[in-house]
Amino acid sequence: MLKTGFPGDGEARFCIYPKEERVRVHVLGSGAGGGFPQWNCNCPNCHDFRAGTVKAQARTQASIAVSADGQGWVLINAGPDIRQQIQAFSALEPAHSPRHTPISAVLLTNAEIDHVAGLLSLRESQPLSLYASRQVQAWLLETNAMFRTVCAPPRCTWHGLEYGAAHDLIGVDGQPSGLSYEAFVVPGRAPAYLLGRVSDWSEAAVGYRISDCRSGRSLVYVPGIKALDDSVMAYLRNCDAFFLDGTCWTDDEMISVGLAQKTSLSMGHIPMTGPDGSLEGLAALDRVRKIYTHLNNTNPVLIEDSAQRRAVEAAGWEVAFDGMDFEV
Repeated sequence: MLKTGFPGDGEARFCIYPKEERVRVHVLGSGAGGGFPQWNCNCPNCHDFRAGTVKAQARTQASIAVSADGQGWVLINAGPDIRQQIQAFSALEPAHSPRHTPISAVLLTNAEIDHVAGLLSLRESQPLSLYASRQVQAWLLETNAMFRTVCAPPRCTWHGLEYGAAHDLIGVDGQPSGLSYEAFVVPGRAPAYLLGRVSDWSEAAVGYRISDCRSGRSLVYVPGIKALDDSVMAYLRNCDAFFLDGTCWTDDEMISVGLAQKTSLSMGHIPMTGPDGSLEGLAALDRVRKIYTHLNNTNPVLIEDSAQRRAVEAAGWEVAFDGMDFEV
């Protein structure tokens, strides 16, 4: 064991860790709700992708898998495409008989459908260790009979988040994973299906810093956020790599393509561009790996040779894609 501390810890802790010193990260999905192309959308991006006239990759809904040893994996979010994503990544397939999964825990950033619906597929008598804010846990279990039936104790072990310190990520077997997590509240909103039904959104959206217990190297994951406040900026500055909400290129993107009268910000997503956009707001962060994820099907950044993609890459960003795999 190694005594190690992380920013925000009250004191150093003993942490059990595997032999590997680097965290492996695998992008299971990188799209926003509906993925790309969206099944019922004929916007220019989706139309041209189906016609084969643009250079782009299909995307399932956003989620990542993280591992300290390549054997046990922690998922951040479980969307409707989780079964397809597991089949596409052999490390998540069962390795023992009669039933087994390398997935040791699932962390939820919010209660949005495209981030939690996959929990309904991770059933078949399989125990799960779930991490979420107490508000998100209550929304899922108290307002929805299906989630209550499939995800309630004793089959699922729920861990309510504590903020301001790092905690060992404990898997479903009760053993440390070699990773720690630090959760932090981010500016967001309640999911659309609860708007008008709940008044307290104080823990509606969180981000996570996942750290290797041995090296302290860390990854931050924030797929849904509507503003970069001082607290969030502190986490983005103090990590080795981060994934950030890249839903829309402009705030009025959905309006301009005639799909909705909602702005990106009204849906709880900071746009990439504009005076309050993430490109300008994070321009000074040049010593950390910056990756956009949760890309909406309307976002021109999806087109790999577009002017918007070139602008993002020139600003030092990467664009996540399904199957992206790297070590932190």
